[in-house]
Amino acid sequence: MNIQEIDRQYIAGTYRRVPLTITQGHGSWLTSENGQAYIDLGSGIAVNTFGASDPGWIEAVTAQLGKLQHTSNYYYTEPMARLAEMLCERTGMSSVFFSNSGAEANECAIKGARKYSFDRYGKGRSKIITLQNSFHGRTVTTLAATGQDSLHQFFDPFTEGFVHVPAGDREALEASADESCCAVMLELIQGEGGVRVLEPSYVNFVRELAEKRDLLVIVDEVQTGNGRTGKLYAHMHYGFVPDIMSTAKGLAGGLPLGATLFHEKTRDVLTAGTHGSTFGGNPVCAAAAVYILSHLDEALLSQVAEKGAFIRRELEGLRGVEEVTGMGLMTGVKLKKDLNETVARCRDKGVLVLTAHDRLRLLPPLNIPFPVLEQAVAIIKEVIEE
Repeated sequence: MNIQEIDRQYIAGTYRRVPLTITQGHGSWLTSENGQAYIDLGSGIAVNTFGASDPGWIEAVTAQLGKLQHTSNYYYTEPMARLAEMLCERTGMSSVFFSNSGAEANECAIKGARKYSFDRYGKGRSKIITLQNSFHGRTVTTLAATGQDSLHQFFDPFTEGFVHVPAGDREALEASADESCCAVMLELIQGEGGVRVLEPSYVNFVRELAEKRDLLVIVDEVQTGNGRTGKLYAHMHYGFVPDIMSTAKGLAGGLPLGATLFHEKTRDVLTAGTHGSTFGGNPVCAAAAVYILSHLDEALLSQVAEKGAFIRRELEGLRGVEEVTGMGLMTGVKLKKDLNETVARCRDKGVLVLTAHDRLRLLPPLNIPFPVLEQAVAIIKEVIEE
């Protein structure tokens, strides 16, 4: 049997895979088993921050592998401590909990918010408001937090204590923010929901309401974080620091690592025994993340913004395009033609793209060379206008 046949026989069928087996990659290029090269505009769904097989990343990871691959969290390790220091110093946050994924980082954020409220007010104040069309993960609790009815099937009962309001609807938000509420949880750009950017005025309203009613503001930066939007984290575009922030995906550039960051008033909410993770802060993953953050400087972030602006400028106004949304190298394109057919045609022509709801989704490596990006965008334009 070939790889695809083995996969279909032995791996749980939770993914609608495309008929393509990737065997290797370098930078913004991936190669299939038959030697076909593709420009990668998905970067493992915003995970491979600097593309495939980045030499510096490999060096950082292998150097740590030669020292220590894992130890339990009973002990201190340098990569975890250095990474926590970097994250806090660059965000203004005060403490970090490390896990393995975005869903876990969001679980930790939810637990942190509820414990903060319990410590301050006691029982009965645990509700968390999220937005319709949001996506926060696939555990039972993070699915409950996710504001998409299509995902609320099969796994009842879901965790209680979440209410979903329409993005931008101030009256619905205010009505839900009653005495049983402890936090509001936002994606500033709804990634899986179609790359929809929240209006700054609405985010300001959320913050003002939260301050008035002593609610925490949790920002889910799983996909928007680590340079993806042209700033280190998306909330920096909005000019505030959240009470709790989650991130993952591109943090370790291809290795599994999640992080939940706590601002000053929530920094000590998680005490000994209230949370934990066997692999969280793993030295190898942490060393990879230290490398990634060390190279996300202002020059690179400025290039991310410029490249994203180029993509949107090139695609806006095409006769086959209804709308282009996004920020930095996170772009959604609503088409007038069949979405899946467009993805397949791009693949046939050597460009790998993603989807999100009703939109084409583009998440290139942050360091994609401009000539390669221009080549990929030209192919996408050609397919859209066919």
